[in-house]
Order: sequence, then structure tokens, then C-alpha cells
Amino acid sequence: MDLHFGDSRPTDEERAAVDALLGPPESSWKGADRSDADLRWARGGREARDRRDLLLPGLHAVNDRVGWISEGALGYLCRRLTVPPAEAYGVATFYAMFSVRPRPATVLHLCTDLACTAAGATELCADVESRLGPESGVQVERSPCLGLCERAPAALVIRAGDNSARPAFEDEARSGPKGGSGGTAPGDGTGRGGGGEETPRATAVCAPATPDTAIQAATAPENAPPEPPPTAAVPQAGDPTLSLLHRIGTADPADLDDYRAHGGYTALRRAFALGPAAVIREVTDSGLLGRGGAAFPTGRKWQAAAAQPDHPHYLVCNADESEPGTFKDRVLMEGDPYALVEAMTIAAYATGAHKGYLYLRGEYPRATARMRHAITQARARGLLGDDILGQGHAFDIEIRRGAGAYICGEETALFNSIEGYRGEPRTKPPFPVEKGLFGKPTVENNVETLVNVLPVLTLGAQAYAAIGTEKSTGPKLFCVSGSVARPGLYELPFGATLRELLRLAGVRDNLRAVLLGGAAGGFVRPDELDIPLTFEGTREAGTTLGSGVVMAFDDTVPLPRLLLRIAEFFRDESCGQCVPCRVGTVRQEEALHRIAERTGADAAADIALLREVGRAMRDASICGLGQTAWNAVESAIDRLGAYE
Repeated sequence: MDLHFGDSRPTDEERAAVDALLGPPESSWKGADRSDADLRWARGGREARDRRDLLLPGLHAVNDRVGWISEGALGYLCRRLTVPPAEAYGVATFYAMFSVRPRPATVLHLCTDLACTAAGATELCADVESRLGPESGVQVERSPCLGLCERAPAALVIRAGDNSARPAFEDEARSGPKGGSGGTAPGDGTGRGGGGEETPRATAVCAPATPDTAIQAATAPENAPPEPPPTAAVPQAGDPTLSLLHRIGTADPADLDDYRAHGGYTALRRAFALGPAAVIREVTDSGLLGRGGAAFPTGRKWQAAAAQPDHPHYLVCNADESEPGTFKDRVLMEGDPYALVEAMTIAAYATGAHKGYLYLRGEYPRATARMRHAITQARARGLLGDDILGQGHAFDIEIRRGAGAYICGEETALFNSIEGYRGEPRTKPPFPVEKGLFGKPTVENNVETLVNVLPVLTLGAQAYAAIGTEKSTGPKLFCVSGSVARPGLYELPFGATLRELLRLAGVRDNLRAVLLGGAAGGFVRPDELDIPLTFEGTREAGTTLGSGVVMAFDDTVPLPRLLLRIAEFFRDESCGQCVPCRVGTVRQEEALHRIAERTGADAAADIALLREVGRAMRDASICGLGQTAWNAVESAIDRLGAYE
């Protein structure tokens, strides 16, 4: 592709997709017809740079409408945003869900990650690929984790085109929020009611998938069977003792009044009564730690951002959960979306932020539809906007969709993605609370962390801290999948043991290993199930809790295949910015391939090489991806004797 403005022109459809997002061009410098525009002026400088953050939504707009991003479309988008084409090309090729080469309008994503591999994804992919050839009009792509691990193996269909005139297959158009019929998904008809980009694409989720159901969904997504309600992912649904999941299955996720009838917005009213400083003090005294894996004290982060004199402050909710085995944020957004809106509003009030971004996985169509609706309804009812509940605080939320990049779960990579750059991590310091999104003080929390703020305020800091252990307070969500009878999302207080959790999920007798923390975590043996599920307990046991992934594997699952898949995952998802990760993840995969093909002395040499490469990645990589890429393989070798 020519990286300068060339002769390629956008099609009418591509131009319409960009203009629907940005509005009609004001001058021929930005792509307007010369007969209709004034050639004597062009805006630039700060005004042009301030629109750079619309690059990712613009790429989505074209990709959703046409199915791929042509040179003409990219050039037109660059003119509209005054972005160098070479930089825009670098962004477009960074994300797995975009294509800069022609492809069919319909793409069938088949998950090949850990839970799906254990459930037969390899055979599923081979069967579907043999039956859907080039003449089918469907492109089959093997995909990393789709966040549907409780229903493995999973498939996601995305069909490009202008589908705005008919119900989106991804929303509630075919199944009500509690599993009944009716209840069309809300929105303003444009897909932008929640402050995000237009989404004309049609989607269908098929999980658990068989070759026949996946092909049916790909060839006619509008006839695909509806998704089960979020309650299907919560085996404990209806349990009144739950704190974070108690509304899932009891309150209609599309109904704001029903949310309020079940205790919604009680926490926000208490926050306004306390004031920003007292809210931060409550969160600090509660001992709430971040639930994304780093376990950083939430109150300290909020206090550090609130104290910054530079303005404006921003709030970013990281809903780009891409760790294989993780689906808790998806279930929360699908089953209790107003809780996240309320929690974000509280966090913004406490830290002095007036603008929030919800960065949401591109592979989560139903969660996107429900969050967009919740934001729209909250805004219409005065719960977002210029004067929330008459308290004088202004705050609004904008949804930004990711496009398939695991690295964007790292907070600074996420900021770059929102700003319209490649999603590569930044060097720290400066830390996000000092210079984050757009170079301003920023608080970044994931969905589970923010939702925990609600019981902190409704129960009080002391009562919340009494749940769990002294160092790991409150309830914790665990994503259980693999060789269990009842996979799903479980809520337990910190301190429960791994054995207790697996007993709830119905673990099978022939257990071979349990992976804690996902691909970036570590394996434990069946005789280590009494590990307490706390940050300090797993650390003392030589493993990690991570984001709460618990994947059980029985002795029918080939462990070498899982380790190879983990290595392939990190090789694919490395952003390539730093050498230790860029090269190390490739060398790790190569060594595992060699070990899989032979044993004995040669295997011992490759294991020694793996250890050396793993240490280099852990010590020298710029971010957590490279630093943890060796963890699961190392634990499988040392704790499970994987290649003995």
C-alpha cells in the first residue's frame, strides 16, 4: 500500500461510513467535492490534532460497513483527521479484527484458546474450514479467546454492511433480558446513543458451537439461535447473599427503574452526601485492591489522581478483558450494566473527572449494546450529563470499542489506542495518575474493581473490609471453565480455597491440573487445591490469582498442546515494541514445537533454552505481557513435569 496520498479514492459506501461518524467534510482539503467547497482555507494545528482520537472509531466505521479497509478509505479518513497515512496504516494493521486486504463481508471467528481447545476447537476449526471454502462468501479465522469460556467451544460471526435499518442481531431483539421473548434492544437507531461510534455491522454468537451451528450462523446470522441470558453464566444466580452478582437474574438489565428498585443509585447518593474526599477515604479504608491482576490499592490510585493540579482529569474503565479464560466483565456488563455506569460516576466524582471512557472489547457485541443503552438511559434521566441528580457534578461516558489486541489491556497501551495510536505500552514513570490519557491525570480501573465500589459505599468501609481476609478484602469473582460440570462466574469471599470453588463448579475426578490466572498465570497440581484464593495466598504458593481465571483440565486434555497454544498466543499478541518480548515469544514457541516432536537429551537442551529466554523476558520486557509470557510454561515444567 502507498503510504502517501495517492490516486485511490474511497467508494461511496466508504465515504458514507466515515461521514456518518465525522459529519460531512468542510473543505476539499478534507475530501469534499471541489465544486462544493472553498479551496482557500484548511484547518490544522491544535484543531486537527484534537481529532486524532477518532481514528480508531473511523477504522471501525469503515470495517463495519465494508468488511475491510481499502487504500482509498484509509486515505479519505486520514484527510478528514489530518493524520499521516503511514501512521494510520500502522494503526489499522495493529488490530486483529481489521483487514487492509479484500475479504468477504462475513467473517467467522472460531476461538482456539485454552478452554475451547480443551473442548474440541481444533476439530471444530478443521471441519468448518473444510466446508466453508472461498465460494461460500465467509472468511473463517482462528481467533484468540472470545470471552465465552463457560460455553466452549465458541464462535462469533461478524457481517459487515449497512444493517442500521433492521434489528441488530447482537442486542435484545430476539430474546428478552431474562430469557423470555420480546424486549428490543434500546438505542437511538444510529448506534451512537451511548457516546460511541456507529456500529452498522451484524453479529451472531454461537456457543457452544458445533460445525453445523457455526456454519448456520455464518451463512445466515439473522437466523442464528439467540444467546442464553446472562444468568446462564452465573450458577449462583438468585443467591441473596451475593454482593456483586445479586441483581443478575433478578433485575432486568435493560430497565433503569428495575435497577433502582433493586438498590441501584443508593451508593451514588451516599457518595454525594459524603463528598469526594470522604469517598476516597472510604475506598481506602475498605482495603479494596484492583481486580485486574496487579492488586494495586484503589484508594491510593484515586487519591493520587485527585490531588493532581493539572486538569482535566479523566476516568477510563478497562473492559478489554482479553486474558484467556476471563469473562467476568462481560457477564457484569450484560447482566447489570447500570451498576457499571453508577460506579464510574462515583469514581469520576471522587477524582474530579468530568469525562469517562469505557474501552470495551470488540468481541463483545451484546455487552456493547447493553452498555450503550444503559448510558443513553442514564443520560436521559439526569444520571449522566451536566448536573447529575441536581448535585452540580458534570460527567459523561463515551464507549470506545477495541479491535482485537490483548496488549490493550495494559493501561498505557489502552490510552494510546484511545488517542488513535498503535496500542503499545508507554514507559513509566510518569504514571497514569500524573500523565495518562491525553497527557492528563487519569484513573484507570477495570469493571470488577469499579463495581466493588458500590458495596463499599452501601455497606460502609468497615463492613466491606470484614469480608475476606486482612490483606485481600471483599468478594472476588472467579471465571471457572474447563473440566467442570458447572462452568461459569462464581462469587466467593477472598480466603475461600481452590478446592471449595472447584467443588461448587463440580470438578471431575480425573483432574490433571488447574491453571490460575489465565495464560499469564501458572498451573497447580491436584494435591495443591487447598491454596487460599487471596493475592497473598497464591503468591506464597508460588502462583498467581491474576484476574480470577480458574481453568481445570482432566487427564484427557493433552498438556503439550495447551502449552503450545499459550506460546502461540503470546507470540501473536506481542506488540513487538521491545526486543525481549518480540524475540523471546517466538523463541519460546519454536522450542516448544521442537520438544513436542522429540524427547530425551534434545528436550533437556530446549528446556534449558526456555528457562534462559524466560528469564530474559521477565527481567527486560517493558510491560506485563513479556514479563509473564513464560509463567505458565515454567509452572507446567516445574510443577507438573510436563515433558518428563
